[in-house]
Amino acid sequence: MSKPEASFNLISTLKGSLLEGFFPAGWDLARIDACCANAPESITQPQPWWHKKFSPIACDTLADFDTFMGHEIALRIANAREEGKKLALILPVGPMGMYRWAVYFLKEWGVSCEHVYGFNMDEWSDGEGNTLPPTNPGAFQFAMEQAFYGPLGKLTVPRKQRMFATRKLLPTYPDRIGELKAAGAELIVIFGIGRMCHIAFWEPHFAAEFSSDAEWKKQTYRLGAKLHPLTIEQNAITSFKSRTTLVPARANTIGPGLFLSADRIIGGADGTMGRGMLWQGMSVWMTLRYGPNRWVPSSFMPTLRGRLFFLKELAGPLVAECN
Repeated sequence: MSKPEASFNLISTLKGSLLEGFFPAGWDLARIDACCANAPESITQPQPWWHKKFSPIACDTLADFDTFMGHEIALRIANAREEGKKLALILPVGPMGMYRWAVYFLKEWGVSCEHVYGFNMDEWSDGEGNTLPPTNPGAFQFAMEQAFYGPLGKLTVPRKQRMFATRKLLPTYPDRIGELKAAGAELIVIFGIGRMCHIAFWEPHFAAEFSSDAEWKKQTYRLGAKLHPLTIEQNAITSFKSRTTLVPARANTIGPGLFLSADRIIGGADGTMGRGMLWQGMSVWMTLRYGPNRWVPSSFMPTLRGRLFFLKELAGPLVAECN
């Protein structure tokens, strides 16, 4: 009788390899693998820890994804305007395609953004928290001005209400957002999901610094945060055309004390690469199935009210395939 076929995978070959100790200490790789083994059609099935008004929305194409997410952003801006409320938006640079459609709908509806306060969630930095100048094409501030604030024209968010994650402004976010919420403003967090399941650049390995989830949840920002190597590679692929040497190893970022204080969330995952290749499938499954855990920051997002738009292809099946 022949012996059963051996199981060769990361878990069975990790010991003694160059990847031993590479992943966050709190990651349960077997649990992650189980999350990714679910049937693709089950990805939207509600889990016990999800907020009753959290919904993952599958999108057939990238065009659908950009349009649906842009419409959601524009709709929330328009609703707040109609209700006479101020609106605080925590904004990402990535995904980006939704901004074109948010601008389109706001212009089509003639909705002014005078009531909107924008807080960019992160920015590249050095070890001291200093950031790229806003005229640098690699700066997140530059990207936001080009994709959202600029194209809105006369309907745009007033300059004094645009906050960026600089060394000077990021530490003021908690008080500014707190004052807005105390005055009746709604806080909406718009986000993508990192390869390492970070939200903004709040990385999973930061969890080791805190003795409890409660302490972790109090953290509102960090200057010059050390990024995980896979975060750097993710950005080399998605933003720097594979040129790893251009990607800073640190960033300024908001923390869970801000992104978990949202009244509503609008998330997006569009991490496909063509020819069947994905970089974000595992991250989406971990977000939706791992269960709230500070070692997986994005796992807390389904506990909040809102929507997560994702490309249907990311649901898998996540199996080996030659491309």
